Amino acid sequence: MAALAYGTQSIPKVDKIVGPGHDVVQLAKKEVYGLVDIDSFAGPSDVLIVADDTADPSWVAADILSQAEHDPGAGILVTDSEQLARRVLAQLKKQVLMLDRAEATAKCLAAYSGILVFDSMDKAIQWADCFAAEHVQIQCGRQSRAVARRLVNAGAIFIGPYCPVAVGDYWAGPSHTLPTRQTSRHFSGLTSNDFARSTSIIQYSQKQLCQNADHIIRLAKTEGLDAHAKSIQRRLKK
Repeated sequence: MAALAYGTQSIPKVDKIVGPGHDVVQLAKKEVYGLVDIDSFAGPSDVLIVADDTADPSWVAADILSQAEHDPGAGILVTDSEQLARRVLAQLKKQVLMLDRAEATAKCLAAYSGILVFDSMDKAIQWADCFAAEHVQIQCGRQSRAVARRLVNAGAIFIGPYCPVAVGDYWAGPSHTLPTRQTSRHFSGLTSNDFARSTSIIQYSQKQLCQNADHIIRLAKTEGLDAHAKSIQRRLKK
């Protein structure tokens, strides 16, 4: 990161550093932010699944495990169904033993993951939106799209039982460099827009300057910036 931000004899200095990574990578990006631009604080991965009693508990468990296996990675289920919660927990205990990375994934389940049961789906949705996850999966049957419309804070939203995070990881797109650590409240996923900039172009005629001069001078003097005001006043004398 330092080489990219400052440049070396063999690596030219860059203007922007993007992409996910573990904690050291992200802290390094944060350290050089300002000297260069960055996309977001991207990593480690997480998924939040909003599900009701129509969801398949084995699929929900598999989706939680798919993020926990990142080590570190987090999978969280929010639901209004205690029965679903218990079935998902049973599936997690069963399925984790079948994974190639079983030990590391089990550690992440214990350290970073969880199942939350709410009194109502409304409360579950409100909590999910406040949590602002990187990936949000909606598995609420025919209500899935309606639930998704109520969510504002999410890096990416996956609607329905046949759309796990792996679909976006490897095939569907559009971008899978997404804001994590609840930063989707103020960051968006990486897109081509991140590599475009805007510049303001201002041109005033003498008449336009005269029409607005008093307002500009008043604001400059309010700030105590006398030279700013005089840069306008001198032009009014001609």
